[in-house]
Amino acid sequence: QVTCVEVVEAYVERIKEVNALINAVVKDRFEEALQEAQQVDKLLSEGPGDDYLEEKFPLLGVPITVKEAFSLHGMPNTSGLVNRRNVIATSDATVVSRLKQAGAIPLGMTNCSELCMWYESSNRVYGRTNNPYDLQRIAGGSSGGEGSVLAAACSVIGVGSDIGGSIRMPAFFNGVFGHKPTTGVVPNDGQFPNARGVRTSFLCTGPMCRYAEDLEPMLRVMAGPGVNKLKLNEKVSLEKIKFHCMDHDGGSIFVSPVDKEILQAQKKVVKHLESELGVQVRHVAIHKMKYSFQIWSAMMSSKDSDGQEAQLFTDLLGDHGKPVWPLWELMKWLVGMSSHTLPAIALGLTEKLMKLNPGGNAKLVSMGKSLQEEMEALLGPDGVLLYPSHPTIAPRHNSPICMPFNFAYTAIFNVLGLPVTQCPLGLSSEGLPLGIQLVAASYNDHLTLAVARYLEKAFGGWVLPGKA
Repeated sequence: QVTCVEVVEAYVERIKEVNALINAVVKDRFEEALQEAQQVDKLLSEGPGDDYLEEKFPLLGVPITVKEAFSLHGMPNTSGLVNRRNVIATSDATVVSRLKQAGAIPLGMTNCSELCMWYESSNRVYGRTNNPYDLQRIAGGSSGGEGSVLAAACSVIGVGSDIGGSIRMPAFFNGVFGHKPTTGVVPNDGQFPNARGVRTSFLCTGPMCRYAEDLEPMLRVMAGPGVNKLKLNEKVSLEKIKFHCMDHDGGSIFVSPVDKEILQAQKKVVKHLESELGVQVRHVAIHKMKYSFQIWSAMMSSKDSDGQEAQLFTDLLGDHGKPVWPLWELMKWLVGMSSHTLPAIALGLTEKLMKLNPGGNAKLVSMGKSLQEEMEALLGPDGVLLYPSHPTIAPRHNSPICMPFNFAYTAIFNVLGLPVTQCPLGLSSEGLPLGIQLVAASYNDHLTLAVARYLEKAFGGWVLPGKA
């Protein structure tokens, strides 16, 4: 009914209209996108047949955005690091290449946190991204620009990556859908920083979008041949899913208590599933979840099976420049002279502390392994766990510094390797997005995606900012 050029023009206009407020798109490629849209219209007018096109180009003409940490030919690839501000990608990351080959049209790159290791998307290259529901609040990180741009209806689907919740936190704070696939299904190459050593099994690249039905086709394209590991063709009978529910992590001293409104939203989901599907949602208390942050930290800094050390964050900070001394950077930061953000400096400092307790770390790593076994046994082939996406609704700018470990609610599932879908659940009394994590056992992504589609119908899914 509409031409591809009209679609792309509409999204370009939308970005021009709102990006000055949200600062989500940090580099656009509007001219190239319009040229690509013309080629799509030409292809459609030549009419090789809809079935052929649908099979060969499942995302033909769909406007997308890409997290700036991924390489997209001709676009910057700084990951918010000042030393890399002149780095231009000379090739496409595998997932970007696959999406382009499927017919998608990239509109531009979106903001992230410095080196993708913080849950507020702010850096000294591009500045800070705002939440479209309230500009005084964070868009989350590290795929915060992506969450913000999708929520503001500036893009249809987007590419994110997640090693501690970097897809799911921005999706939650911005009221959109985000999926962290089972580990090892979607390729991670072509992003900076990439995972090395043990972290290769924690980093996941995945889809973000406004509508639940878009997660699966996007995941199929991004996974390529890896999609065979998943059961996406299996029909899911929601009534046969064994639902489990956990309201909070058990009260970690490092993490905020869960907001009342998040708990209420979760209760509504439980009630709805029980009354509409006739299922029994079982409340569980998994004791080890209380140590989520400590387990994640210990596993992130552990050696891999070959004895290779995890890469130091301070080494990454020195990319394309001189070595970085976190304490010296902190002094410089205090007088406004550092080119790094405070969270990045703080991470560099705390990294050294992790090395001081190898015995404690080993205990936590083995606790993580036994938690993984416990989770896989609990969920089995037909289980889905409902769990808060974050203890608080989108916080105000800079406030994550006061509660730096709240990302533990998402991070624990990275080290457990489980698939998780973040699903929006309407807005809070302040007009900010609510949501929930849906977790399944490894390779059961089809279960969480099916439940997300169901909850979208029941609770309304994405809400246009400003409509409330």
